[in-house]
Amino acid sequence: MEASMMNKLQTYQVFPSIPEPLGFLETLSWNLWWCWHIDAIELFRRINPKLWRESGRNPILFSTLIPQERLKELADDEAYLAHLRRIQQIYQNEVLTGTGTTGSLYPDKSVIAYFSMEFGIHESLPLFAGGLGVLAGDHLKAASDIGLPLVGMGLLYHQGYFRQFLDDTGWQQEAYPETDIFHLPLHRAQDPDGNNVTISVDGPDGEIKAIVWKIKVGRIPLYLLDTHIPENPPKIRRITDRLYAGDPQQRLAQEVLLGIGGMRALYQMEYQISVCHMNEGHSAFCGLERLCQTKAAYQIDLMTAAEVASRTMIFTTHTPVAAGHDEFAKELVKPYVEPLQECLDATADTIISWGQPAGAGADAPLSMFVLGLRMSQHHNGVSRLHGRVARRMWAHVWPGWPENEVPIGHITNGIHIPSWLSVENAHLFERYLGPDWYLQHRSPERIGRIDQIYDEELWQVRQMTRARLIRTCREVMVQQYARRNAPQTIMRDAEAILDQDFLTIGFARRFATYKRATLLLKDEDRFQKLITSKDRPVQFIFAGKAHPKDNEGKAIIKQLIDFARRPGVRHRVAFLEDYDINLARTLIQGVDVWLNTPRRPMEACGTSGMKAAVNGVLNVSVLDGWWCERFHPDLGWAVGHGEEYPDADYQDMVDSQALYNLLENDVIPTFYDRRNGEAPEKWIQMMKASMKMAFAHICAHGMVTEYHERYYRKAGEVYKVVTADNAAEARRLLLQTNRLKKNWDAVHIQTPVRVQEGFFRVGETFQVNVEVALGILKPDEVDVELYYGKLKQLDALADSQTLLMTADQDLGNGLYRYRCSVLCDFSGRFGFTVRVTPAGDDNLKFTPGLITWA
Repeated sequence: MEASMMNKLQTYQVFPSIPEPLGFLETLSWNLWWCWHIDAIELFRRINPKLWRESGRNPILFSTLIPQERLKELADDEAYLAHLRRIQQIYQNEVLTGTGTTGSLYPDKSVIAYFSMEFGIHESLPLFAGGLGVLAGDHLKAASDIGLPLVGMGLLYHQGYFRQFLDDTGWQQEAYPETDIFHLPLHRAQDPDGNNVTISVDGPDGEIKAIVWKIKVGRIPLYLLDTHIPENPPKIRRITDRLYAGDPQQRLAQEVLLGIGGMRALYQMEYQISVCHMNEGHSAFCGLERLCQTKAAYQIDLMTAAEVASRTMIFTTHTPVAAGHDEFAKELVKPYVEPLQECLDATADTIISWGQPAGAGADAPLSMFVLGLRMSQHHNGVSRLHGRVARRMWAHVWPGWPENEVPIGHITNGIHIPSWLSVENAHLFERYLGPDWYLQHRSPERIGRIDQIYDEELWQVRQMTRARLIRTCREVMVQQYARRNAPQTIMRDAEAILDQDFLTIGFARRFATYKRATLLLKDEDRFQKLITSKDRPVQFIFAGKAHPKDNEGKAIIKQLIDFARRPGVRHRVAFLEDYDINLARTLIQGVDVWLNTPRRPMEACGTSGMKAAVNGVLNVSVLDGWWCERFHPDLGWAVGHGEEYPDADYQDMVDSQALYNLLENDVIPTFYDRRNGEAPEKWIQMMKASMKMAFAHICAHGMVTEYHERYYRKAGEVYKVVTADNAAEARRLLLQTNRLKKNWDAVHIQTPVRVQEGFFRVGETFQVNVEVALGILKPDEVDVELYYGKLKQLDALADSQTLLMTADQDLGNGLYRYRCSVLCDFSGRFGFTVRVTPAGDDNLKFTPGLITWA
């Protein structure tokens, strides 16, 4: 009887009654703007610090825990109300009336649609696994700050990414607790008529229906698709259960839902999408739906629609390893693309072929990376080195092009500084840089003021944040041991672990083998001696998760745990379970050194070291990712010199020796160099240099501005041009592309002729002539370029350059003579040749197959 009654229960939710003077608290709770404004966070925390911490710093859950009497007290507390009014005014200025700097540069009512599998905005919103999601969250926050017309699109996970705990042996276990969505700042997304938005996608098990939720991230709306609704059978409901589901069928369903379903949701809400940004290949299916929508909107054929869509799509890759990109068997993909055959006017096999590498067989799996490349004109890695690695990995997609000219650029990731800065550092910056420093922190004048901070003040902040970290570590360690029912002696040990005055080194990230968390264990005796020094002690804090299916990663964690349990070191080495945004924030604010030891060049960027840098934490890292381009001896230390050896074991041995030497001879002595017991002068100067570098070069405002200037704005302008007059320009571009493809075989280049003989001196010029056969093509349809540079090998150039040649004479029958003058800038041995490519934008220029060399 009781069970049958339970099935008929309807639910409802009760929130506290907010007194009228406190009404803004409710508004603030439902916009994640609060989570990157320290004074707004303090507005919640000061109500009841203990409850705030117990609620997981979640304002909505927190509001249900506050006694009604406390709210009545606050309504009469003039000091609190003054604080609230100050935050309300800032919110009004930044969210409700702020115009930003970039919105007017895009077509009227158009937006940039930013697709990502995960969004790490705050620990209370469990929609992230790691760095990719945190980067996406910082992207939205920065877009809000600078006023970019952007919308986010993702999935709502009911179990999110796993929670980590360790068993008695130190082996990682996983738990997937259900997320209470009624404690999240979610609203149902609505169309312009006020109807709740629901979308559907056809799949192998029938129709996949999803509702759409909306979360406010400052000025940016983030939309999340959710299949956990009664209209779906249980299997389909589970599509949005877990982030990065291990089952390939569920993973594919998630990525189809994100890409195709996300585009359909935006269409229903009547957004005019001028630009699409795919944050990694998970969302590449959005390109297929964009083609469908473009065809229908302008009544054009597939190939004309492709001229529009590809030019207005950006694809960012974060993975420097080919095996790290998702691939799906053709038979799994086919049921999802068959329903698109009619709208695309293409067979399922043809659609799937867009995601198959060139030369692969008809039954090859679909690569989400290749599909993302083919759907977009603009491609980028996330650091300079990663861009170079990506060009080498995917050069085969553009045969005939030199590796350094493969159209994959780079925009180095950045961090949203206010989200990661300690309270103490934020107060310092407010005092020395001004109250609006967080919106103006790229100003050289503001950055220069960091030097004005008194050394003693900065060092005091360092000591305070380190002390807070040690307190947190002790609390976490006690909780970990209590969960395992550890004896009282071990519990007492945990209460005294670490020392707030010792040099503290942090290592926290995903535990994959290439990140080499155990590099220091290559010589355990030397490592132990370093830790247990009586004169200059060092302590280490580790944290991070291994993928549930990565037993090698789990074994690395266990190896660290085994070492940390040694009697001689157990008070100076800690491993903290269940790494998340809150723990990351505490670590990167509190440690003195941030350690990063990936096997180069496998770290695409690595933003945790950036977050540490802005807090004055010094980096000790292999020259990989962002550190490769920003390292300077004034900022921190480099492990090695950027060597890359084919033998991984030898690489590990060389790097471990370099790391030991660096710690023993440079890092530790610099930290403990205290004249008359004062603060370490050189260390503090390095802290200031690190902060200034972070403000100037690795902030999310700069990153998003660079996306805007290099990709978004250009793509938005192109969108206006190619869609005007019922896509007339797109039709012309297609005709030109087809004309080039049809007639390119007639393009031939004779041997280039250097007019002047002999050697040359710096500052002199010489002329190169060449005869080029173009068939029926005209000179204004092609670019004839001199390709030249210093010889690296007999048939290869280093630091190549190109020089556009001029059509000097029409020789008849489609033959033209071209010429150019070359300036001898430098001495050395040089080489040159000539090539012909299509004239036009990069989409046309890099059309595979349309390049001819002399």
